[in-house]
Amino acid sequence: MTTKLVRCPQCGKSSEYRADNPSRPFCSPRCKLIDLGAWAEERYAIAGPTALSEEPGVEDGPDWRGEVVTSKPTPGKN
Repeated sequence: MTTKLVRCPQCGKSSEYRADNPSRPFCSPRCKLIDLGAWAEERYAIAGPTALSEEPGVEDGPDWRGEVVTSKPTPGKN
């Protein structure tokens, strides 16, 4: 069986992509934690709608259908 080599997204070092590698696709736990820290510090972001805190009247955010849920009643709906 051929081992697949991939580049670590953090440092660029080649590493084996195996099911028994708990750090995959990263080369090491260190690189995995560096990446997690970047997400936690909001250095990465996924493109999408404006953050909920910046939208007036939106308190709960989108529901599973993508419709915005607010705590304010909608006129004409009970």
